Amino acid sequence: MDFDFALFLASLPALLRGALTTLWLAAAAIVLAMVIGVLGGLARVSGLRALSVAALLYTTIMRGVPLLVTLLFLYYGLPSMGILLDAPTVGITALAITSGAYVTEIVRAGIQSIDRGQMRAARALGMSNGLAMRRIVLPQALRRVLPPLTSEAITLLKNTALVSVIAIPDLLRAGTDIMTWRANTFSPFAGVALIYLAMTLPLVAFNSWLESRWDLR
Repeated sequence: MDFDFALFLASLPALLRGALTTLWLAAAAIVLAMVIGVLGGLARVSGLRALSVAALLYTTIMRGVPLLVTLLFLYYGLPSMGILLDAPTVGITALAITSGAYVTEIVRAGIQSIDRGQMRAARALGMSNGLAMRRIVLPQALRRVLPPLTSEAITLLKNTALVSVIAIPDLLRAGTDIMTWRANTFSPFAGVALIYLAMTLPLVAFNSWLESRWDLR
């Protein structure tokens, strides 16, 4: 084992700077993924065939293609088509459109888990389809989908490690650079692992609280 406690401590400032980059990338990607997922989920249950098929194709493709492939395609493939994006934009986009496909299916499943009789009853009372969805179905579906959405946010946060391959100075990239400069693997990566754990534990605790609070285990 090549663990050096002094190097571990010396690595922390650089690792924490990388962690800040990881956090803001993850936050931006999570917000965008949630927007994509809600719109996609509504499209899947809209009853409009074109929208439903388009959302189905999107989720099928994005869930079937590895995130790393999507990331590299956007980073290296788009410039060949004249589309130039900086590395953070590519990273956020790849994370968001991949995670958004999973969020789409979570939202769809949440909506479809609500008894259809409630929608029929709301329509019988004179509500439009959109109004019934907003006031009756979505509030109940939200309660059911929050725990899996939190789990998806945890997955996305951990998946940000892949952006290091396109030279974004995130947490993993900082650990890799220290490993290269100091010819020591264990010490910096012990810090990387601990910081990732510290970032994900609050989300894990929040997910557990939601499940116990709403008895959704």
